[in-house]
Amino acid sequence: MKKVVIVDYGMGNLQSVSNALGFLGCKALISNEAEVIDSADAYLLPGVGAFGPAIDNLRDLGLVEPLTFNVIERKKPFLGICLGMQLIAESSMELGYNKGLSWIEAQVVHMKCDHTERLPHVGWNNIAVEKRDPLFRSIEKEPHFYFDHSYQFLCDDGYVAARCSYGVEVVAAIQVGNIFATQFHPEKSQTAGLKLLRNYLNYIDTH
Repeated sequence: MKKVVIVDYGMGNLQSVSNALGFLGCKALISNEAEVIDSADAYLLPGVGAFGPAIDNLRDLGLVEPLTFNVIERKKPFLGICLGMQLIAESSMELGYNKGLSWIEAQVVHMKCDHTERLPHVGWNNIAVEKRDPLFRSIEKEPHFYFDHSYQFLCDDGYVAARCSYGVEVVAAIQVGNIFATQFHPEKSQTAGLKLLRNYLNYIDTH
């Protein structure tokens, strides 16, 4: 089986992701060691919290360079979850301007919902799938996933794999080559979330 690493930078819901992968038969490693990351076959970058402290932690732990080299240069599979998705953008305006990993031409900005919707966007929401393969294979066309965020990912339409509506159109998932990311939490999304994680593991096995 391929070596899968859940990146520990002090802000992720690591155990929930590990438990979900374990349920699917994948014993992922949780690590913040550059050597372990360099030897891995694929990655998950979960995240809960604010963008600025998260990117600072990645830099302070010396993880930006090995992750970027392995994902961008060596084309190893990567799945970002919630804040982990936002961190791959060029920048975020959360609590002031912060530069991101810049793997994707994208910006993270505060959601501007109408008065009928509350922020943060917390709870279950349907998504509209635009790219079925590989993440959404064998998943219904408009599945439910669990969200928890106040900032949204803005990018070129060509990167978008799924969207949702919450007073404003929100990018729910992206895919660019070997890079995948979801604004929602698949590890908290029951059957649909497990199917998505299974699809990611299947993708890893074939790449």
